[in-house]
Amino acid sequence: MPAIVIYSKDWCGYCQAAKQLLTRLGYQYEDIDVTHDVARYQEMRQRSNRTTVPQIFIDGVSVGGYTDLSALVRDQKLLPAAGGSNSD
Repeated sequence: MPAIVIYSKDWCGYCQAAKQLLTRLGYQYEDIDVTHDVARYQEMRQRSNRTTVPQIFIDGVSVGGYTDLSALVRDQKLLPAAGGSNSD
């Protein structure tokens, strides 16, 4: 299973949608909440070269935000994990 990391903020609807999509597909992920963590936010900016959340990494590669993640699923480049279901 790929290693997935999501940088998120607690008030972000797109962050919640990305986490729900990954959960529905059966993936586990590490959620790094940068809402009040300036150092981790700076880490996210440096890794992704972006300032918006969520920022999603799969096996260390930046895939972008929720829209990018959902496009991977739509284009069947990220398939459901064992036990997941793709209803998008």
